[in-house]
Amino acid sequence: MRISMVTDSLAHLGFEELLDTAAGLGITQLEFPTGGWSSAPHLDLDRLLADAGARNAFSDALERRGITISALNANGNQLHPVIGPQVDRVLHRTVDLASLLGIGTVVCMSGLPAGAPGDRTPNWVTTSWPPETQEILNHQWNEVAIPYWKDLAGYGRDKGVRFAVEMHGDQLVYNAATLLRLREAVGETVGANLDPSHPMWMGADPLAMIRALRGAVFNVHAKDSRRQPQVADVNGMLDTQPPERSYDRSWNYVTLGLGHPGGQQFWGRFCADLRAGGYDGPLAIEHEDVAMDAVEGVAQTVRLLSEVLLVGPPSWKPQAI
Repeated sequence: MRISMVTDSLAHLGFEELLDTAAGLGITQLEFPTGGWSSAPHLDLDRLLADAGARNAFSDALERRGITISALNANGNQLHPVIGPQVDRVLHRTVDLASLLGIGTVVCMSGLPAGAPGDRTPNWVTTSWPPETQEILNHQWNEVAIPYWKDLAGYGRDKGVRFAVEMHGDQLVYNAATLLRLREAVGETVGANLDPSHPMWMGADPLAMIRALRGAVFNVHAKDSRRQPQVADVNGMLDTQPPERSYDRSWNYVTLGLGHPGGQQFWGRFCADLRAGGYDGPLAIEHEDVAMDAVEGVAQTVRLLSEVLLVGPPSWKPQAI
C-alpha cells in the first residue's frame, strides 16, 4: 500500500506548490480530479488531451518529485436529467486521458437519475414506501443506469480503464448492495472506490463492507467522519445543513483519527482487512475537515497512516508439504 492524496485536498495551492508540499509530506502518489463537481485546479483536461507536450510537462513535473498518479477522478452526476450530458463528456474524456497516461483507474460516482421521464431533478430513494418508490427505482436502474453503464463499461474496457465507483449518499450506488448490483449488471470493469467516511455516517461498518466487497475494491479514500451525538440523538443522521454549520450538524467529515471511535487501532485494522480482502493499492487522503487547516490536516493524516500502513509484502509463506 502507498499513501496517495486527492489533490483537491489542497485546492488552494498552485500546481507546483501542491507537488512540493505532497513530496515534502512523503506522499508518493496523487489522484487528480478532472472536472464535474471539482473545479480541477491542478489539471486542465482539454489541454492535456490536445497537447502531447503539455502531457509530457505534466508527467515530468511529477517525476521530478518521485510522484506517480494513482487515479483520475471525474466525480459528478452523469445521469442528471439536465446537466448529465456535460458530466458524461468529462467522464469519457477522463477515460481518454487516463488511457493516454497509462493510468488504469478512473474514480467516479454512479450518477443519480430523475424519478421519471420528464423530471428535471434527480431523485434519491431511501425507503421502500410509499409504493411509488419501487416504480422510481425500476426506472432509475433498468431504464437509465444499467443501459448507460453497460455502454460506459465497454468504453472503459476498450481503453484499458476500470471504474472505481464511490458509494455516496444522494447517488444510485450508495452502499455495498447497490455497488454489487451495478457490477453484476455491467461486469468487472466496475468496482468500488471505498471511502469509509460515507458508510460511517450512513450507519454501516467499513470493515464489514471490505468483506462484502472482497475482490471488487479498486481504490480507497482515506477519510473519517464523526457523529455528534448531542445532535444525532435528537434528529437522527439524515442532515441537510451545509458543512459551514458543522457545529449544528449530526455528523461531519473530519481529519483521519478524529472521527471513528476506534482511532489508530481501527485504521490499522482497516488496512489489514483491505490486504486480507485482496487490496494492496493506494490510500488516497481526501481532506474535507472544515475546522482545520488543509495542509495541517493532511500532514496529520500522513502521520497516522505511516503508523498503520502495510508497505512490504507479507513475510509468512505457506509451508510446502
